[in-house]
Amino acid sequence: MESNLYISAMESPVVDLGGGVSRQILGYNQNMMMVKVNFQKGAIGALHNHEHTQTSYCAEGAFEFTIGNENRQIIKGDATYIPPGVLHGVLCLQDGVLIDTFNPVREDFL
Repeated sequence: MESNLYISAMESPVVDLGGGVSRQILGYNQNMMMVKVNFQKGAIGALHNHEHTQTSYCAEGAFEFTIGNENRQIIKGDATYIPPGVLHGVLCLQDGVLIDTFNPVREDFL
């Protein structure tokens, strides 16, 4: 299971998740996945946890992240690391884009 070697943003489907959030898979194999997540101001990524290691890069906008018991604001150019099983969520403070990577692949996204 793996994506094409080159992923065109024009051809990769954008999935509307509701509540001002959409997701676009940018590449994956069984060991990793990269996902572009678009947020409108005020959109919430509800608190959740999963078995995957995750990093999130703020490509645009501003967000308030909660990771475990720590809250912190991040802006364009900042990033987060989220260990497996740790409760986390996000509030979008201004329209923005996160680039998330997961290990292993998020099969629930496919």
